[in-house]
Amino acid sequence: MQTRLPASLLHSAEGQRADAILRRCVHCGFCTATCPTYRLLGDELDSPRGRIYLIKSMLEGEPATRRTQLHLDRCLHCAACETTCPSGVEYTRLLAIGRRWAAERIRRPLPQVLTRALLRAVVPHRRRFARLLRLARRMRFLLPPSLRRQLHVRMDSGAPMPAGRKAKRKVILMQGCVQKSLSPATEAATRRVLARAGIACVTLGAENCCGALNHHLDAEQRALDEARRNIDAWWPQLEAGAEAIVVTASACGLMVKDYGELLAGDPAYAEKARRVSAAVRDPIELLEDCELPPATDGAERLIAFHPPCTLQHGLRLDRRVEDFLRARGFRLVDVRDRHLCCGSAGTYAILQPALSRRLRADKLDKLTREQPDCIVTANIGCQHHLQAATELPVFHWIELLDAPDVRGSWLEREGRSETR
Repeated sequence: MQTRLPASLLHSAEGQRADAILRRCVHCGFCTATCPTYRLLGDELDSPRGRIYLIKSMLEGEPATRRTQLHLDRCLHCAACETTCPSGVEYTRLLAIGRRWAAERIRRPLPQVLTRALLRAVVPHRRRFARLLRLARRMRFLLPPSLRRQLHVRMDSGAPMPAGRKAKRKVILMQGCVQKSLSPATEAATRRVLARAGIACVTLGAENCCGALNHHLDAEQRALDEARRNIDAWWPQLEAGAEAIVVTASACGLMVKDYGELLAGDPAYAEKARRVSAAVRDPIELLEDCELPPATDGAERLIAFHPPCTLQHGLRLDRRVEDFLRARGFRLVDVRDRHLCCGSAGTYAILQPALSRRLRADKLDKLTREQPDCIVTANIGCQHHLQAATELPVFHWIELLDAPDVRGSWLEREGRSETR
């Protein structure tokens, strides 16, 4: 693609990066076949190729309008197009630049400003989110069913930590912001499974949100500050011998994996950020090489696995979880169009609810077509989003390795009916 970016922009690192990405695009359109929003809407401007044109025009000096921002906002940031692209266009890097430029030049309507401010004020703050969730659950009888379904919590089974095996390895286990409240079972199961593999987990109170939410909601400096605080919290443990930072939510894992890139221009944090990024591991990356017993009852249940976009397109760990589970005796269904997004995409379900619901309905149709007993995934956002629209249990796949009967620890202490 030919570009005509102004010289003033080309003198900056961001401008040079954008120019290089734009020039790699050859207009082939392969990306449109795997873009969820283009498949739904059929609008070229709601495809990666169309958004690339919008960003190019904006960077070249064309006026940025609300129409530009609308189409950029509709992108799920799923990166399916990057997996498909034969030219290696780093679309998500370009999108981040485009969104930042648009945010600086276009005034959002007041309702959007307030909604985004509220999300930034609540979701990334673990204790604040937990308090509001508890309050909402107490007052659930006042809420409409559509909101009541958002209040389900995946409780821990209460199984004791395995005894008798001394830990030979140590990792940092990232707690995240909302997962600790919405799915305590995930962290607890991860601790027990890793303990059986001889790996001890350390959690740190000084850790905060990974920064992804602020990064995607036009608050870049806040996201970078959150990244710096996490690096400061984890650094002593990494220096003391922790071999990895295990992140059970693939979206958070992808964000932390990006710290090295995001802080490359910060002389005080660049080197630490690179080391932190290199230390990030999804649970599957640790467990693939561990000695774990096969599932004794794995063949008794039929399981549908939803691979989050951040796991398959971002972290590039496609099919590794499915292969791992099958090798241990679990029966997994073959899901059609498994590469497509479920519509969660962080705050997308709140900011673009109509599109998000259509994507979720399509994904659940594919996941449930062979009538599985449960759905498993690798990201709390996908888990919570899917669970709000199905009676099937939805949980993190690592729970399959932890509980003899995953349905036995299903959902809330108060019972399923009160969450529906």
